[in-house]
Amino acid sequence: MTFRTRHNELAFTLIELVVTILLLAIISVVVLPRFFGASSYSAFALRQEIIAELRRGQQLAFNNSDRCFRLDVADSGYQLLHLTQDCSAEIFHESLQEWPRGAQLQLDGNNQFSILFDTLGRPQLNCSAGCLQVVADEVLPIAVEPEGYIHEG
Repeated sequence: MTFRTRHNELAFTLIELVVTILLLAIISVVVLPRFFGASSYSAFALRQEIIAELRRGQQLAFNNSDRCFRLDVADSGYQLLHLTQDCSAEIFHESLQEWPRGAQLQLDGNNQFSILFDTLGRPQLNCSAGCLQVVADEVLPIAVEPEGYIHEG
């Protein structure tokens, strides 16, 4: 029994395959984001940021019964304030988080409002479903349940 081997096989070398994969990776990182708008992604990312900040305010209020916490929202951005137990005087305010490129948070169409958290972490909102909205390139609702659960609307 004899085996025949071919000495002139046509195939890609390992270096050629690696270079091709690297070029495809570079093209996918640089070119593809230009075809798919990052603007809608920024609206979703901003909604997640706001939900996280509201949940953080809840946790702080729940864990610190000797203080009151309020999230102030304005045209320029938002910030969390630490207040005395009766919510009458400010103890500390965190730095203002500015809105990216014309984005905003609205409560029933208003751009300036405050959300106060009680000692059980419930936001004090007289709000039906969809009244809290992130407005960027898209309008995305945030749902706040009466028990305090905050989630995507």
